[in-house]
Amino acid sequence: MSDPGNEVADVVDHLFRREYGRIVAVLTSRLGLDNLDAAEDLVQETLAAAVHHWAVNGVPDAPAAWLMQVAKNKAVNLLKSGARRKALHRRFPELVDSMPPAEVFLRTDIEDSVLRLIFTCCHPELSQESQLALTLTTLLGFGPEEVARALLVSEDAVKKRIYRAKRDMRERRIPFEVPGGRALDERLEMVLTTLYVTYTEGYSTTVDESWIRKDLCLEAMRLARLLADRFRDRPAISALLALMCFHTARFDSRLDAEGGVVLLADQDRSQWDRELIQLGFEYLTDSARGEHLTHYHLEASIAAQHCSAASFAETDWRAIQRFYEKLDEIAPNPLVRLNLAIVVSEVSGAEAGLAELENLKNDKRLARYPLMHATLGELCRRTGRRREAREHIQEALKWAQSARERALLETKLRELSGG
Repeated sequence: MSDPGNEVADVVDHLFRREYGRIVAVLTSRLGLDNLDAAEDLVQETLAAAVHHWAVNGVPDAPAAWLMQVAKNKAVNLLKSGARRKALHRRFPELVDSMPPAEVFLRTDIEDSVLRLIFTCCHPELSQESQLALTLTTLLGFGPEEVARALLVSEDAVKKRIYRAKRDMRERRIPFEVPGGRALDERLEMVLTTLYVTYTEGYSTTVDESWIRKDLCLEAMRLARLLADRFRDRPAISALLALMCFHTARFDSRLDAEGGVVLLADQDRSQWDRELIQLGFEYLTDSARGEHLTHYHLEASIAAQHCSAASFAETDWRAIQRFYEKLDEIAPNPLVRLNLAIVVSEVSGAEAGLAELENLKNDKRLARYPLMHATLGELCRRTGRRREAREHIQEALKWAQSARERALLETKLRELSGG
């Protein structure tokens, strides 16, 4: 018999990603940006209350509305209590009486609050690093460890960025709004970066046992579609949505029946979602109407090559190599060059791939990145250097965080050891 407490915890965990940012955004629109910390605390309290209350009374028919209502009630109680009441009520004298109940929050009101929070967190007066860290924690509920892994920085650095960002928002009186004109273009780029990082972390999570976190991926897609509906003249949004569709289409083939990781070469392509792939091509076509080439266009084009190939062997690796080379020109970073080396190994052989990786071996940003060491191990295996291959796989295991990732690496290590 299953444990009701565990089932409730699973429901709350599922709702956490989907509802966290919405509730924080709505409360912030009422409490003011100065009280962003208070809004986040109220949401955390609400989620804790849900676990306790639902375990006793059962999950309500409309759990999302329940969370919104309880969070709203907690916000009203906050305004009615202690010294904080005086400060808040001076600025928002009508708030206690006028804050609408959760059930009458309009969908457009919630979505507008979410967009305002996204663009506020991405204000240009904040550093780009702070913008990204703040948005991931505030809107999507990332913990400092998740942000650190996603950005390849230390957890302590993430905490400092978030603290400075919130301090600067208060001191500079940053408005809680969606900007217009040139300011919109400036901030939209960071908003898309945030959604991209969110999706990437969900697609191959570094801190969760499930390997794929569909909740993160689907929430990033939902927010991207929200942007696309509001800003129809921004081709980069369509390019990002195309990329997300192509990757999401492969979800069901990325894990086997036991939950083990299935690499691209071994995936059953009949499991790929053809409707999502078609939608991806529609978004990719739509993205071509602009004049500005972004890394989203190129990454979506790479994913499109994989989704259109009948098999791994029939993949047009030379076309993918050209896309990666162009990507390295417009958005150079070590992960792009790592992937380029992998593609070069498919086009020109393992030795050529290893030559490409030589320039990355001393990059400190990749020193703790498991894929770097796993790639070195695989290419050494292909060239017959089994001892070196084992050493690289062992190094990859040292830094792997996900249980699925570790299981895959341990399997490779056994194969290299003859077991």
